[in-house]
Amino acid sequence: MKFLADLHIHSHYSIATSRDMTPEALFRWAQLKGVTVIGTGDAIHPGWLKELGRKLDCAGRGLFVLRDELREGCGVPPSCASDIYFLMSTEISCIYSKRGKTRKVHCLVLFNDMEGPLKLQRRLAKIGNIASDGRPILGLDAKYLLKIVTEECPEALFVPAHIWTPHFSVLGSASRFDSLEECFEELTGHIHAVETGLSSDPPMNWRVSSLDRLTLLSNSDAHSPEKLGREANIFDTELSFEDMVHTVKSRKGFEGTIEFFPEEGKYHYDGHRPCRVRMSPDESMSTIDNRCPVCGKKMTLGVLGRVLALADRGRDEIPGNAKPYHSLISLKHVVAQSLGVGEKTKKVNMIYFDLLEKLGNELNILLNVPAAHIADCGYTAIAQALDRVRSRMISIEPGYDGEYGKIRF
Repeated sequence: MKFLADLHIHSHYSIATSRDMTPEALFRWAQLKGVTVIGTGDAIHPGWLKELGRKLDCAGRGLFVLRDELREGCGVPPSCASDIYFLMSTEISCIYSKRGKTRKVHCLVLFNDMEGPLKLQRRLAKIGNIASDGRPILGLDAKYLLKIVTEECPEALFVPAHIWTPHFSVLGSASRFDSLEECFEELTGHIHAVETGLSSDPPMNWRVSSLDRLTLLSNSDAHSPEKLGREANIFDTELSFEDMVHTVKSRKGFEGTIEFFPEEGKYHYDGHRPCRVRMSPDESMSTIDNRCPVCGKKMTLGVLGRVLALADRGRDEIPGNAKPYHSLISLKHVVAQSLGVGEKTKKVNMIYFDLLEKLGNELNILLNVPAAHIADCGYTAIAQALDRVRSRMISIEPGYDGEYGKIRF
């Protein structure tokens, strides 16, 4: 069975996250987006895990479903209605010192039941406060977090999160590990996948040969329901935790990823946002000690520059085991750009739901629906805009230092 999975999101217990990140809203938006399996996020937060226990039923095979009485009135058009499954997941922030440097590494853990998060709760509560944020911040070496996960939850899947993000990742410019082995040492063999993050795409990761043995996962890291599925993974396997993990480890049945255009990510280029300074890696190399030419403060070194620093392949070299990927722009953004109005306007929202009612879920429209069918619905300009996205005939001012890139058709 072919389906989409978005395995990294956050709940309303996480800082800077929408109050709408509830199981009910996730159930609704997963259908609107076309995502079949969603990670719960924040599964070791005591409050969120209790809420999940109240609102989800075990569907077997390591997956969960929203209880029947909570599904009523969710507002999903018949054209988008589908079965939605939840998978227990969490992200953990490790902040620690190693070899004289401060390291900040985020890690994703996927569980096959609700017992796994409980076991990890009990173990990690002895180390730090796991209730202060949906994504707990611990003074724990990421290597020892991996060791704890393998001891407490041997069936779990441990994935370094958004590995290139400057401030909170294993390979980012701030943490300055140059390889997974440098971070995880003798335990690196327990890692079978990495999450590439919004500011990089597969071709960028293909340039670093040490990642060849790993499956490149892409997830939304959604902080609001509408951001679900902005990146996702394409599986062709049975709907079960065990089969999904086997697919990640073997790559058999892993059909690739749904991607942001990496330039749209908010850390693609180097720069200093307070001074509105954005630079390509080539441009920032000409600065003195990577300092902002306006104020003299340190610039944030972005994902592209960090990838280039570790790259041992040319831009056009493709490893033999590379998987396909599909670069997309959200349907609301396509509609807004084609009409020349704001993405959050009532007009865009009305057209968005009209398209979903007529043509099915958002990712199906973006990936599969012929532009002619969109034009037949009375939206010729939107059809033309989507054609340009599919042909990559767009321009993007790259994101930098926490600011998303700006797309123009």
